[in-house]
Amino acid sequence: MDLNCDLGESFGRYTLGDDRGLLPLATSINIACGLHAGDPLVMQRTVRWAKEHPLNIGAHPGWPDLQGFGRREMALSPEETEAFVLYQIGALAAFVRAEGLSLTHVKPHGALYNQAARDPALAEAVARAVRRFDPGVILVGPAGSHLIRAGQAHGLRVAVEGFPDRAYLPDGSLMPRHQPGAVVETPEAVARNAVRLAQEGIRLGERVWRMDTLCIHGDHPWAVENARQIRQALEQAGVPIAPLGSA
Repeated sequence: MDLNCDLGESFGRYTLGDDRGLLPLATSINIACGLHAGDPLVMQRTVRWAKEHPLNIGAHPGWPDLQGFGRREMALSPEETEAFVLYQIGALAAFVRAEGLSLTHVKPHGALYNQAARDPALAEAVARAVRRFDPGVILVGPAGSHLIRAGQAHGLRVAVEGFPDRAYLPDGSLMPRHQPGAVVETPEAVARNAVRLAQEGIRLGERVWRMDTLCIHGDHPWAVENARQIRQALEQAGVPIAPLGSA
């Protein structure tokens, strides 16, 4: 099981999350690309920090919405979406390449992720952008989503993602963040969710989707402790932990 963390979400003089504390606990990271969060110096610094650890580096493109942290829905056309995603992947890839590293995956952020999961046209746009950048890059998306289907249709490797720090609805979809209880508050509960997702997956209709990677949100107030307890709980449950795409 891969453990991915969303990092590099600080901006200018404003710091968000404990990136250095999370890096030793992750097996993959997703670095914000400057539109929903991050800036060139934050991107460069995060890549350099990541170089000190044996993990995968991925791009975390989002809507151009710094004020809303990329969590507000936007109505961009598929053509605009494709261009914005490719633009962000390329920006991060420059810093990654400058450090002698390479990108392994792309994981859309926030509202872009959720909209592309349910909108086939947006999912196609994201998948096209990833394929145009590098058809060997892994596309990360939620179980049963158009994002996963679009990636497969474009010949990309895909990774199904679960969210231990988020509550799920009975139909297997994520509970919207504005609803009470949508964010799991305690590290102990997050760790229990992680084991359940790793062992049972998510049932959508008649199909059970197995997880390839579990997300640890870097902006969660208990992010580092969440990551520590998730790793411990998975190891105790006998779930192997390995970087994305290593199997």
